[in-house]
Amino acid sequence: MKGSDYMSQTLAEVAFVTTNSICQGIQVSALWPTIMSSGTAIRFAYQSFKWSNLASHNAGVTVSIIGLTKIQNGIRKLFSVDSNDKTTIREANNINAYLVPSDNVFVSPQTRAVEGLGQMQFGNHPYYANALMLRRDEAKSLLRDDPRVEQFIRPLYGSQEFISGNPRYCIWINDAMLQEAENIESIARRIDTVKKARAEKDKDKQANKLVATPYRFRDQYTARNLLTVIPIVSSENREYLPVGIIETQAIVHNKAFALYDAPLWNMALIASRLHWVWIGTVCVRLEMRFSYSNTLGWNTFPVPSLTEQNKADLTRCAEDILLAREAHFPATIADLYDPDAMPADLRAAHERNDETLERIYLGRRFKNDTERLEKLFELYTKMTTHAPAKKAAKRKTTAND
Repeated sequence: MKGSDYMSQTLAEVAFVTTNSICQGIQVSALWPTIMSSGTAIRFAYQSFKWSNLASHNAGVTVSIIGLTKIQNGIRKLFSVDSNDKTTIREANNINAYLVPSDNVFVSPQTRAVEGLGQMQFGNHPYYANALMLRRDEAKSLLRDDPRVEQFIRPLYGSQEFISGNPRYCIWINDAMLQEAENIESIARRIDTVKKARAEKDKDKQANKLVATPYRFRDQYTARNLLTVIPIVSSENREYLPVGIIETQAIVHNKAFALYDAPLWNMALIASRLHWVWIGTVCVRLEMRFSYSNTLGWNTFPVPSLTEQNKADLTRCAEDILLAREAHFPATIADLYDPDAMPADLRAAHERNDETLERIYLGRRFKNDTERLEKLFELYTKMTTHAPAKKAAKRKTTAND
């Protein structure tokens, strides 16, 4: 903003080395519209790269370099640096705030997903119910001491547990089974521990309310038919975002996102290269790692209108991915999606998924990620432009009814 103001009074141009977060997540829609409304444009930019220094522990950071100008015309140059420090230069008519050669688009968080998609939400927050969460050895010990515990123990998945295929466990008690659970001494002790932990947080109003229900997590989200898990943080080295189906009796921790009973074809979208590109662009990154957001990544993901045949085709693609993974049991997501060791049949299943989805979007495969982004931003612009009109029409129809 200071640079933009200064350029308004002079013929100067400015450039900054900045942490790459300024071009990611909600920072983009919060800051850049104001900067660009004054006639400031990005003249050149280096996309995210790791910048190390001479500190004893090599305290490297992930940065971008952004050059600003008031000159509206002219070719813009976009630089990208790969892991081998090789620089690629691309010329464009415009560079937007996500450092993408495309029109100026600002993606804002949305509270609900696009019509037809499942509603993605955080998993269950324990809220000081640490005593209800168990390591594998603790779960085994409880079962060994009293077999009645078995009906109250469920697998617990956060991001790390899902990727590693190594769940923790939790004590999960429904209201109808509370009395039976409290008759088991080892569970009763843990319930009492939770009650005390929440009572100690006397300045936390929500904790105070939860003192009355110390036998459960704050949230009680479960699935009946299909439970889809999406890790929040994952490596940028994988060619596809980690996503998968787990047993419906499992509990998803708030350190991961979940789709509860959403159609299986939703997984095909998340597992696609298109979604990988979208999340990598509009969501925040931790250094270079992906940091998934349901409101900013999933709820904004531009999806064209899908026919029933489209959904059936994508469902089959998701099934093929799951079957390919199953063929390599007990390999984990971490094993299967190692960029140097991804099984050929799993890669082929993802290729079929990408081809099926991209033909829905474009009628053919996209040439590269840049073309994917250009199409996604185009669809997002149409989606957000038409959304207010659709809402107004819906309100009018409702009023008439």
